[in-house]
Amino acid sequence: MSIRDIESVEEVVFMDEIFDCEQPRRKKKSYRARVSPLEMYSDAEFRRKYRFSKEGAIKLIDLFGAQLKSDGRGGKLSPDLQILTALRCWGRNEVQDDSADLHGISQQSITNVCRRVALSIVQKRQMYIRMPANLDEELQKMNMFSDICGFRSVVGCIDCTHIRIPHVPGNEGHYYINRKNFPSLNVQVVCDASLKIMDIVARWYGSAHDSRIFNESALKLKFEGGQFHGRLLGDSGYECTPYLFTPVLRPRSRKEVRYNAMHVRTRNSVERCFGVLKSRFRCLQTGFRNSLENIKLYIVALAILHNIAIIFNEEEFPVEEEVVEEQELQPIQAVGRGAAVWAAFIEENF
Repeated sequence: MSIRDIESVEEVVFMDEIFDCEQPRRKKKSYRARVSPLEMYSDAEFRRKYRFSKEGAIKLIDLFGAQLKSDGRGGKLSPDLQILTALRCWGRNEVQDDSADLHGISQQSITNVCRRVALSIVQKRQMYIRMPANLDEELQKMNMFSDICGFRSVVGCIDCTHIRIPHVPGNEGHYYINRKNFPSLNVQVVCDASLKIMDIVARWYGSAHDSRIFNESALKLKFEGGQFHGRLLGDSGYECTPYLFTPVLRPRSRKEVRYNAMHVRTRNSVERCFGVLKSRFRCLQTGFRNSLENIKLYIVALAILHNIAIIFNEEEFPVEEEVVEEQELQPIQAVGRGAAVWAAFIEENF
């Protein structure tokens, strides 16, 4: 069973079947003694290494540990050590040999452990990554954005970020080379004002334009179908539509200047989201060394853990300057009905 075609949270529905696959028999192994990191480290040191507080890590074990108990694979590794091993690999982006030695696990087992933990997390994706389900939830999101600087009717902010991957061999490899000349996945995210991720698309190659990813997403179809009353804010790399507002490229009036200033302040939520996400899980900043199918899985799992960290009120990690990405996309001029709705909104509200 492959997860090669994972595109978004909704498209991982078949992952439950992966756990049912029969495994070949293996020779009996002996295992090194393992000590729980919860006992080894001080609170501050634990958080630095595992990217969650001890209290938060225990909650994660309670949330996802049950799905890891029934599986006797992985050297009979306890659910708590499986989860903590994965957190350390993703959070510190350590070489797998180092993480394996620290946790008393063979290096070969680390990838299997991380994959099993990611699958257990992604199975609960619909609880943690979702757009507003009704008008009341939408209004709550709109009010949170309005509290930033008064920009009305915003239900989410959208942008893409590049996640570095190993070189992809074969005829399709060049599609993954992005505009900065390294291989990546271009990952689309929609977040709310609290920086929670509400939608994620994690399958597109690095050369794909942000606007194409949105145009071919299930989320756009929902907006086109009138499922949401609010709108998204995006940068000038997106087409301006009645449900996705972009900046004014050449503002000529005070209203347009004010609109742009408030648009930047409000849309900054998604830039901050990327910064906080990549600072907690440094593998997203420095890149992965795994297979492409596992990388796509890990990205969705880490988005879920990012949201859970916000729910748990986990302290953020300092955002390094290089995490904030420069926008180098060719701007798209607003035209048609989108431009008309956009212009009327600026005239009425600014």
